[in-house]
Amino acid sequence: MLANYLIGLREGLEAGLIVGILFAYLRKLDRRDLAPRLWIGIGVAVLVSLGTGAILTWGPYGLSFQAQEILGGGLSILAVGLVTWMIFWMASHARSLKGELQSRLDLAVAGSGIGIVILGMVSVGREGVETALFIWATVASTGSAVAGTVAALLGILTSSAIAYLIYRGSLRINLGRFFTWTGGFLIIVAAGVLLYGIGDLQEAGVLPGFGQQAFSLAAVIPPSSWYGTLLQGLFNFTPEPTWAQVTAWLLYLVVVGALFLSRALLRRPVTVAALPVDARQAA
Repeated sequence: MLANYLIGLREGLEAGLIVGILFAYLRKLDRRDLAPRLWIGIGVAVLVSLGTGAILTWGPYGLSFQAQEILGGGLSILAVGLVTWMIFWMASHARSLKGELQSRLDLAVAGSGIGIVILGMVSVGREGVETALFIWATVASTGSAVAGTVAALLGILTSSAIAYLIYRGSLRINLGRFFTWTGGFLIIVAAGVLLYGIGDLQEAGVLPGFGQQAFSLAAVIPPSSWYGTLLQGLFNFTPEPTWAQVTAWLLYLVVVGALFLSRALLRRPVTVAALPVDARQAA
């Protein structure tokens, strides 16, 4: 599934760049003795992310159908909110990210050793939990658990390799362009997840209007066709949505899409990744 692959790629690259910046700065400060503590924090973050995914996957099985629908719909909407915040946060902080991380690391180095562990845990854990929640939401909406999880893991592995090559100075990419294109794609995916979440809440009776079908595209795009399956896997396409789903989908795309496009058009060109320079200087 391309959507889950790109989610894993984008979130993994964000986490990888953060890790690279932190380790390069430790080398620059000549405090490589603190690297094990940073690795401990990163390891805890990975475990928390995996635990979040496991709870989301197996936790709801003992619940009633209505409770599962309420939980699924609520978490889907939460996932949309988190990924939207992540997209705009990265757009606003991309230029200052290195300076912010270095300032936090300075404080952690000056304080107790536990500060290094916490910094690594929070910096990577935020990306990991967001990834677990959003991947779960997209997998739940399509029902392709194995394929979606494998695609996300491949995206994370790809991002790890890219981040390592950037850190070593072997690869330079235009991060601004990368995050702009993937951010636009994820907005479309998030709109589909929102549509799915609204449908779950309607089935549970939390939101009114279940059964009030807006229109049907089943004859034009059969759900069982290859292109219907592709659209469902990428964008959570629903051939027979309700009016509430259509309204939420359109509002999200128009409002969030317009804000994203305005930021993208007004943003100054971003230079190619500067992390390799720092790594070479630190060495």
